[in-house]
Amino acid sequence: MNYRVLNVETIIDYISNIKSVMNYFGSDEIRADEIGDGNLNYVYKISSVKNPQKALIAKQAVPFLRCVGEDFPLSRERMIYEIRALQKFYTIFPSFVPKIHHASEEMSLVVMDYLGSHIIMRKGLIGGVKYKNFSGHISTYMAATLYYTSSLYLSSAQKRELVERFNGNRELCKLTEDLVFSFPFMEHETNDNENVENNPDAQKLFSDMEFKEKVLELKYKFMTQSDALLHGDLHTGSIMINENDTYIIDPEFAFVGPFGFDVGALLANLVNNYIHHSVVTKDEDYKSWLLLTIKDILEKFSEKFLSFWSESKESALLVDGYLDEVSLKNYKERFVKNILRDSVGFAGCKMARRVYGVAGVEEIRGIEDEALRADAERMALKIAREFVIKYDKIESIDEILEIMKNAG
Repeated sequence: MNYRVLNVETIIDYISNIKSVMNYFGSDEIRADEIGDGNLNYVYKISSVKNPQKALIAKQAVPFLRCVGEDFPLSRERMIYEIRALQKFYTIFPSFVPKIHHASEEMSLVVMDYLGSHIIMRKGLIGGVKYKNFSGHISTYMAATLYYTSSLYLSSAQKRELVERFNGNRELCKLTEDLVFSFPFMEHETNDNENVENNPDAQKLFSDMEFKEKVLELKYKFMTQSDALLHGDLHTGSIMINENDTYIIDPEFAFVGPFGFDVGALLANLVNNYIHHSVVTKDEDYKSWLLLTIKDILEKFSEKFLSFWSESKESALLVDGYLDEVSLKNYKERFVKNILRDSVGFAGCKMARRVYGVAGVEEIRGIEDEALRADAERMALKIAREFVIKYDKIESIDEILEIMKNAG
């Protein structure tokens, strides 16, 4: 089928010809509503007219950056990698990935479960909701998806096949290289330049060469390390959640990259929420919950990653019997510690880029009071700088928390 951009009228005609989708709705009349609020794609809720909760989500990539418009061309092939990533992650741990009912790489479109009883996690966190199961869910998701797509588990041939299947996602990788590691730390047209102009904090960031050199270290890791299949944009806006369930969506940035990048992206978003509650709500109880949640996620991630690893005797990396048991245990523990170190550095980059870069984060840029927003920006930059400068020397998770607590 030749590609065409769908809208709320034409998507119904398209959906009506897909047997797997129409079997879901049976004889019900269906309607479409455009509900997307992201930066890249169009998202439609396809629902039964008589029962609106009987619904699916259809997501289509268009050949431009949605949040900017047709003046910012962007290849729609990103949807190929989102479809492939959703399918791959679903085979690893289906509990945390929505079911796909239809996918078309030619149409750059995917139809999946509608998570009507869930909300975007960022909204819940800003509202002060405590998700008691989240640390267990997300640590399992990250440990499983990273471990089972790495050379610690796969054979050499399997790993090379995985790289070939995903590393054509060049355009979005380049977007990350520019918008996470470069443009937000210099004078550039893509930045929030109303906030940058005559702003001494921005000029201080742009001239901080020690910070920028460490960012380059991390950018190089991002560009060259092919550790595992990443979600690529694992922030709290890509998580649908309720009291019982956690679903990870929107992996259009998926590629085979460094272990610590997804972990760092999530860490950055939880720290940004901590900053919001430090500056806006001043809710000390919720801040304590966030600190405990971060600690729990990172500890459980390490434990589960090592547990998955203990089940495999041979892989592309290790041959059974190569190391004695003590040496192997020490090697694995150092390996995971270095993943956490890198995640802290990547978190710092992700936090700092949200302050002046093209895509701000609601917890900070959404603060209406200018004085409070400026306080939040300064706190974010302070924590981000500490994360980036010190990431490769971090010895414990408690050190990460102390950096956060000392920034207020």
